[in-house]
Amino acid sequence: MTFSGNHSEQVGPAFRVRSYVMTQGRTRSAVDLPLETLIKITPEGIAEASTLTLESRQIIVLCQSPISIAEISAHLGVPLGVARVLVGDLAQAGLVISYRPQYSTTGQSRPDQQLLERVLDGIQAL
Repeated sequence: MTFSGNHSEQVGPAFRVRSYVMTQGRTRSAVDLPLETLIKITPEGIAEASTLTLESRQIIVLCQSPISIAEISAHLGVPLGVARVLVGDLAQAGLVISYRPQYSTTGQSRPDQQLLERVLDGIQAL
């Protein structure tokens, strides 16, 4: 099969279809998972790993030690929304557990300096 024109035009729609298929058309998870939420596998997740879809098994492998939703998204090469839906499904099934970092905020509901420094450190590590 020969492609004519810009190759990126061919890749874009295929990627959108793949994401849609992986999440079964869902764009949001039933579980609220901010991108900095840390995820770790549970004993049930270890036991059920062989029965899961490819992407879910990959998430289980990644979650041997705590890892953020953003990192899972990057490792899988999927958009954050897709990672949130997939991890949310695993969390609802009790196969992973989530740990939400607790940050204090200033009086105007703005992140404190500690959070901003952690974000900057993460960006610099990239």
